[in-house]
Amino acid sequence: MPNSKTAKDMANAIRSLAMDAVEKANSGHPGLPMGVADIATVLFTKVMKFDPADPHWPDRDRFILSAGHGSMLLYASLYLLGYNDMSIEDIKNFRQLGSKTAGHPEYGHAEGIETTTGPLGQGIANSVGFAIAEQKLAAEFGTDIVDHRTWVIAGDGCLMEGISQEAISLAGHLKLNKLTVIWDNNNITIDGRVSNADSTDQIARFKAVGWNTIEVDGLDQDAVERALVASKSSDKPTLIAAKTIIGFGAPKKADSHSVHGSPLGAEELAAAKVNLGITYPAFEIPAPILEAWRAAGTRSANLRGAWEGRLAAADAAKRAEFVRRIDGKLPAGWNATIEAFKAKLIADKPKVASRKSSQMALEVINKVLPETIGGSADLTGSNLTNTPETLPFTAEDRTGRYLRYGIREHEMAAAMNGIALHKGLIPYGGTFLVFTDYARPAIRLSALMGQKVIYVMTHDSIGLGEDGPTHQPVEHVSTLRAIPGLLVFRPADAVETLECWQLAIEADKPSILALSRQNLPALRTEAVEGNLSSKGAYVIAGDKSADVVIFATGSEVAIAVGALDLLKAEGIAAKVVSVPSMELFNAQSQAYRDSVIGTPRAKVAIEAGIEMSWSKLLGDKGRFIGMHSFGASGPIEKLYEHFGITSQAVVEAVKAQL
Repeated sequence: MPNSKTAKDMANAIRSLAMDAVEKANSGHPGLPMGVADIATVLFTKVMKFDPADPHWPDRDRFILSAGHGSMLLYASLYLLGYNDMSIEDIKNFRQLGSKTAGHPEYGHAEGIETTTGPLGQGIANSVGFAIAEQKLAAEFGTDIVDHRTWVIAGDGCLMEGISQEAISLAGHLKLNKLTVIWDNNNITIDGRVSNADSTDQIARFKAVGWNTIEVDGLDQDAVERALVASKSSDKPTLIAAKTIIGFGAPKKADSHSVHGSPLGAEELAAAKVNLGITYPAFEIPAPILEAWRAAGTRSANLRGAWEGRLAAADAAKRAEFVRRIDGKLPAGWNATIEAFKAKLIADKPKVASRKSSQMALEVINKVLPETIGGSADLTGSNLTNTPETLPFTAEDRTGRYLRYGIREHEMAAAMNGIALHKGLIPYGGTFLVFTDYARPAIRLSALMGQKVIYVMTHDSIGLGEDGPTHQPVEHVSTLRAIPGLLVFRPADAVETLECWQLAIEADKPSILALSRQNLPALRTEAVEGNLSSKGAYVIAGDKSADVVIFATGSEVAIAVGALDLLKAEGIAAKVVSVPSMELFNAQSQAYRDSVIGTPRAKVAIEAGIEMSWSKLLGDKGRFIGMHSFGASGPIEKLYEHFGITSQAVVEAVKAQL
């Protein structure tokens, strides 16, 4: 074990690298790494379980830097611990184009970065999902295979963000006792003292929602170690309120907002190093200090070896299932199961809401995929995200596969990110489509990180009826389509809904399933080889060679199909192209897109939303039928007529172009 001087030197190595990297980049946040270096040193060198030689070891502890602006704390620690893909050159290239060491930690850039953080509150919100996943998998595979903890460093800003309340109340309710949040309690934000804007008693707040709390001097390594170790024996999640000094060591800027988000400057940096006793050149950690860090990085190698032995000795079926789940591979028979149910739907021709056909699909999917873990933000009876297989996950029963998130849409999305990042589970969760506004920052991060998170968003249009404009999504589908890397599905009937679920499960990115409240007729009534929705758009009805094309999604596909006979009566041949996913259609070859669209004399798009995302398909001359305002309260049938979203409107839009 390092002596006290060596331990302080190890912490100062973090401070030195952070100060140097920010100074070289002329950009960044040196204050947090300088203030929290002692905490990080104790956590990484004495308490956490991980192995830089195997960064993806499934039973490693997870570390989340929720206060992602202090990214150099993490980067410096990864380098010092001996992670192979974090070199001193990476530290020197902090915040440079193409560097692993981005301004905020980015998942996938370097080993040891468990999640993308930066938007304050998202990390602590992710951590709840990590902790849920650990408990669920431990209940399923046993603590000899799954037994690790989740550690978070969060700042004042993380705790001020509203999502933090959603996160800590859910974690407290579920008694996620293997979650520890270390609060960098430095009383500084960008605008100055926290007291300028906030008077919250954070200790009382955490206690009120069922957390264990410990207060500690964050600059006293022995006290920090005692607190971290004590948190392991709690039957509740733990908040460690660590009193720190932002920019610790800087003679003029410490304990002020001026050290939060700006380089120290050459003079202050030099003086800080004198104060801290750092005598070595920039980016050059003395061999004894680096060796102490590297030795600490090997602490858990024997634990990992023992774990590998337990996994190897486990029942072969259990071992194979665990490895399959962690690797994210689908089981044998997956495709056959989907195809068999599709054949049944084609034969039965159910006329049901797509939220109901989603539940029907889930009843099949959840039987064959034990890794799915569902949930709803207090709208289970509306979202229909539950099935017989998804009993509740609770504080008393960790075997359940259904999370009752409560009215916490933002936390639901962020927790699902954490569950997906943990590996071993496929999370899906539901709310009304209009409430993606509450969840959007976390949905965006799902896409940024490329995580398989499935958002079941029902009540997708004015078709929800009497609840009126506050609940009727108008701009939401188009704005969600604007997020890079997000698949937005709006299926037209039960068969398309099943196909979209299949695609969401198989994707290496997040998906939105926008589903109707109202019943939709069966449109796919003939067996066709393959998943037609996988191309994003295809001709669902009419003459494939027709030079009039009508694009539609979801509940409006039936309206478009209804226009075909009206057009035929006027001597006009047309085809309807169902567009369950614009993202997938845009990804197809030009030849395929041309085969679907042809060279039409008239183009019409119909969707009960705004026009924004249709311009590429319609061009300058095509006509859009949809919403140009907010909705209204009234029966479904009256609303579609009131807003002119009808088959007759399609006919008139076609004729106007011919």
